[in-house]
Amino acid sequence: MHRRTNEDRVFDFINIVILGLIAIVTTYPFYYMVVISFNNGLDSTLGGIYFWPRSFTFNNYTEFLSDPKWMQSFFVSVARTIVGAFITIWFTCLAAYGLAYKNLKFQKLYYSFFIVGMYTAGGLIPYYVVLRGLGLLNTFWVYVIPGAVNIFFLIVAVSFFREIPAEMEESARIDGASDLKIYYKLILPLSKPLLAAMGLFVGVGQWNSWLDSAYFVNNDSLRTLTYRMMEIINQGLSPLDAESAERAAAVTGVTTFSMQITAMVIAVLPILCVYPFLQKYFVKGIMLGSVKG
Repeated sequence: MHRRTNEDRVFDFINIVILGLIAIVTTYPFYYMVVISFNNGLDSTLGGIYFWPRSFTFNNYTEFLSDPKWMQSFFVSVARTIVGAFITIWFTCLAAYGLAYKNLKFQKLYYSFFIVGMYTAGGLIPYYVVLRGLGLLNTFWVYVIPGAVNIFFLIVAVSFFREIPAEMEESARIDGASDLKIYYKLILPLSKPLLAAMGLFVGVGQWNSWLDSAYFVNNDSLRTLTYRMMEIINQGLSPLDAESAERAAAVTGVTTFSMQITAMVIAVLPILCVYPFLQKYFVKGIMLGSVKG
């Protein structure tokens, strides 16, 4: 057994200090947001709050939950995240499984088609025209249909499926299993790391997206949570609105800034809750598909 020397102890101590500082720097901003969200909004404007609420209150969250616009946007974001992630994983894996088939005719042509689509784009206006032609504008499906196939993860999934031993599929075919049965009963259960990694990346992308809500949706009931946050951050209050906001803040202690912080905390919280359950598959899912091309 290797005996630890003084140099080893010094090295470990330096590593612990550096990693501890990195952990503090990366986690403190979110912790500070949580503290502000539980503090009286008017009191927060005075500053001097660092580690715990000075004037503890639930009013910020009560105001958020009682505002129908915020709650509607929250449910739209949840719906687009769940439906969008499911559709993207479903169609991306189906396409990747077909492209991974070694005897597929014109395989290189199909593969090149996706590669070209990954690196080229027609621009915002042609994209808008396509969405209008498909009847997706100002509908919920404009959030999920355009991203039904994620080309980056399609490439990763093709490599992943090619690494699965062909003998397993041949054995299933000898037992009379069809291609779809092999895919659903054999391939997908073996692809949990890949599916988890895809679900995390696609889900976070859907949850954080706001440009499509700004450009392709006019219906206020279809606005996402991130769009609401960008809207309240960017909009300037008129004197009349500012006066009304000041009167409301004097009664409830809730300010525009405290509402922004509360919305940010609520927006980040679902991702933090889901990530621990996917963490064990995360790194493995990314690395498995990158070994072979």
